[in-house]
Amino acid sequence: MLLQDKVAVITGAGPGLGRTLAGLMAAEGARVVGVARTPRELPGAVTMSADVTVPADMQTVAEAVLDRYGRVDVLVNAAFPGTHRRNVLDMSPADLASWREAVDIGAFGTLVACRYLAPVMVAQGSGAIVNVTSMSSRKGYAGRSDFAVGKAGAHLLSHCLADELGPSGVRVNCVAPGWIASEVLDDWMRTRAAAEGVTFDDILDRDVRAMALRRIATEEDVARAVIFLASDHARAITGATLDVNSGHLFT
Repeated sequence: MLLQDKVAVITGAGPGLGRTLAGLMAAEGARVVGVARTPRELPGAVTMSADVTVPADMQTVAEAVLDRYGRVDVLVNAAFPGTHRRNVLDMSPADLASWREAVDIGAFGTLVACRYLAPVMVAQGSGAIVNVTSMSSRKGYAGRSDFAVGKAGAHLLSHCLADELGPSGVRVNCVAPGWIASEVLDDWMRTRAAAEGVTFDDILDRDVRAMALRRIATEEDVARAVIFLASDHARAITGATLDVNSGHLFT
């Protein structure tokens, strides 16, 4: 039980990685609070509705968790909106607004969540923050500047917070996934296959061959890395980034 009796707050705890993470953290003994703008039922978790970009919302979350459990041991920042591919020079006014929203959620939302939940950790003299960033935070791709900039902001914010909070016994680290096996990824591969006039398997084989481990990471792979950094097994690790990309990018 890596998280026995720890209180863990997960932002962006919707379907996909957030749901998988909530279930695995609960299985490791944590009391989990899942936070999302539209909360959904999560295995083994209490859910709350909040927008990470609204300071009053996150202050309410912090107060509610402290009132219910008396402490916060783990904060996982995983909130990020769905984005669409668009090159910068092709962006319409609506695209620019969507770009700004994505960066606000990825970077500013991480900052706001830390601003209101980290003081609880500082007061108790211990805690772990894990920010879910991305391979894209260090390697940009055409059409994905919103995603890359939002995650890069959270990445560098993590370094700043690790330096600020370390003397109070609070650790701050990142887990940086690459591609994660999902229906969304499969749909993207199908789209590329159609555009190139090849099969889905051709695209899959090409992509997997770009990874040293010749496999695409799963949600559980990413969640297990988060749990490790949140646990006492990582008690001497802060300001670090743990890549979970099957060797797609070495850093």
